[in-house]
Formats: sequence, C-alpha cells, structure tokens
Amino acid sequence: MAQSNGGAQPILVSGGGIGGLAAAYALARQGVPVRVFEQSPEFREVGAGIQLGPNVFRALEKIGLKDAILADAHRPPAQEMRCALTGKVITRIPLGEEFFARFGQPYAVTHRADIHGTFLKACQASNLITLENSRRVDFYEQRGDGITVTLDDGERVSGRALIGCDGMWSNIRERIVGDGKPRVSGHIAYRAVLKRADVPSDLWRPDVVLWAGPRTHFVHYPLRRGELYNLVAVFHSDRYEEGWNAEGSADLLWEHFKGQRPEVLRMLERIETWRMWVLCDREPVKNWSQGRVTLLGDAAHPMLQYLAQGACMATEDAVVLAEKTAAKPDDLPAAFQDYEQARYLRTARVQIMARVYGDFYHARGVTAELRDMALADRTPQQSYDGIAWLYGGL
Repeated sequence: MAQSNGGAQPILVSGGGIGGLAAAYALARQGVPVRVFEQSPEFREVGAGIQLGPNVFRALEKIGLKDAILADAHRPPAQEMRCALTGKVITRIPLGEEFFARFGQPYAVTHRADIHGTFLKACQASNLITLENSRRVDFYEQRGDGITVTLDDGERVSGRALIGCDGMWSNIRERIVGDGKPRVSGHIAYRAVLKRADVPSDLWRPDVVLWAGPRTHFVHYPLRRGELYNLVAVFHSDRYEEGWNAEGSADLLWEHFKGQRPEVLRMLERIETWRMWVLCDREPVKNWSQGRVTLLGDAAHPMLQYLAQGACMATEDAVVLAEKTAAKPDDLPAAFQDYEQARYLRTARVQIMARVYGDFYHARGVTAELRDMALADRTPQQSYDGIAWLYGGL
C-alpha cells in the first residue's frame, strides 16, 4: 500500500454507497487522503442480492478485498434460464471449474449490505479516510488548485477534487452533463429476502435461476453462504416513483404473474412485504469529468440491472480512477480525463447491452420462441464466448 502524501488536502467524495466507499478505499491504497460525505444518518446499503462476475473480482483483487467479499458470498454452480409458462430449461451455464478456467475468477452472489459492509470496514481501518454522516453536498466551486463544496448545513469544505458518487439522481451530474431526469424504462422490480428455512425444500436451488415470462422475469438464488434466499420479480408497468425502497403492491405483482408456473407462484406466495423500485438508466455520455470534478458509478453511467453490473462497474471505476490519479497526482484534471477515457466505452456498452438483455428476458410469442431456439444448443464455451467482452474485462 502506498504511503500518505503528507498534509495534502483530501479528495472529497459525495456519497457513501458501494461506489463511494470503493473509490475512497482504492484512493487511500494509493496514499491519497479522502473525505466521504454521506447524506443518510448512517452508512448502509439499501437492497438485497447482487451478482458478482469475474470482472469485479479482478478489481477487488487489485485492492486486496477479494477474499473478504467471497467470505460472505455464495458461489452458485450454474445459471439457469427457464420458461415461466412451460417450466422447460431454455439454457444452463455451468459456473464451476470450466467457468473459472475460462475467466480466471469466480462468479458469486452476495447481499448488497455484505459487500458494502466489507468496503466500510476497510475504509474505517484506513487513517487516510474520513467518513461523515448526515452530510449532503449541495454545491461546489472550482478554483485553480482545488475545490470548495457547500454542505446542506451551509458549511464550506475545501479539497483537491470532488468525486460525485451520488447515484442515479446525482445533482453533481446535473452540473456537468445537464441531461435532466433519468430515462424511465417502463419496468418495475420487486425484491425480497427469505430465510432459507422459509423456502419450501423442493423449491430451494443453489443455482441462479431466471424464469423468463412474457414481459416479466423472476430470479432467485441463495445469499450469505446459503443462509438467505434472494427473490427479484420484474414486470412492465408505467408506475414511477423515485428511490429504491418503496413498498410494492402485491395485487399489482399477481396481476402480471398470473398463469405462470406453480414453482414461480408458490415462491411469490412466500413474501408478505415486497420492496420495489422503478428501473431507470440514462443515455451513455463521454463527458462526465469537468476540471477537478468527476463522476463514478450510477452518477456517471446508470444502467438497467439485466447484466447485474451496477456495483461491478462502480468498483471497476474506483480502481481505474485510483490508478489514473496515482499516475498523475499533480494534475488531477488530466488524471480524471484519463479515467473517463478508459471507462466510457466499456460502461456505455454495458448500459446498452443491459437494455438488450431486458428485451431478451421479457420476450413473448414468436420472439420468445426464437430466443429459446438460439439458446437451446449452445455449449458452455459458446455461452462464455458471448459474455467474454464483459467478464474478461479490467
């Protein structure tokens, strides 16, 4: 780990989610002091399960957190797609030795709170990182050699630079990009987590299973070393509500999933309260840095969740940003431009392909038949080839 660069002013980070803490820790590993402002009363992660591809483990290995993340995770033996109407297996992709041999890293699933907690502990253990709660960045001003932010209580804080990790509805992005509100996809996701004991034994599976239906899909897989079970149900709807943690209407859910396989309906019946969020993204851009200010994660490139890459891309961002900063420590505007150049095409491809996968999962009628035919005869190696652009990255 690099040593501190003396009494230098810190880089300021707006947002203490996965991206913000990953950025803080990656920078600290390069000897850069960091000050993180989180608007919530505590550092915590809202949500449930997330999937972690080999690309994020490559990033985690670079900052020494791979083993800590894997300690809480579940490593599924396969991904499986089934038809939600007939129950037939459309495709099954092994995630064991053959997968590891191809990509050199594992595939795992974990709870958002677990990966966030690992980043938080790492940041708390660093004497280069200051973590501050109930502190929202409302405004910033650039000057020749630094930046001053104004917090929601009126306090002004100076730093060397500012990283906007303030998510989908980033106010820092609005100053830099100015593209207004996120693009509403017309898809809603409901999520819930069960204890393993609450899952009927004949329905519990160690795999990541996706039930593809007409304008719906339902995913389930174990979490936290197999102690929990994650459920996500997605369907098309025009409802719009900002945020990630509203309560979802069970009646609306049943309206969209009626007529699907008993395995799907029995699992949905286990849930008493669902949390919901409206799926949004934005058009890709290549100009998310401006002087001593840059964006990271969802603030830079929000994406639909169909490739399960939101947290993975934010972690990759953090590692690349820290490397570019270390390469040009005395010229942060140039370092931020280098970071943006290294990241914008890769993240844009994920943004675009996530939309494609959403259409793919929710196909109906003849389109669904064509999808099933295209996938039915693929070998594991052909499946790996199809995703190598993503999993082979970083």
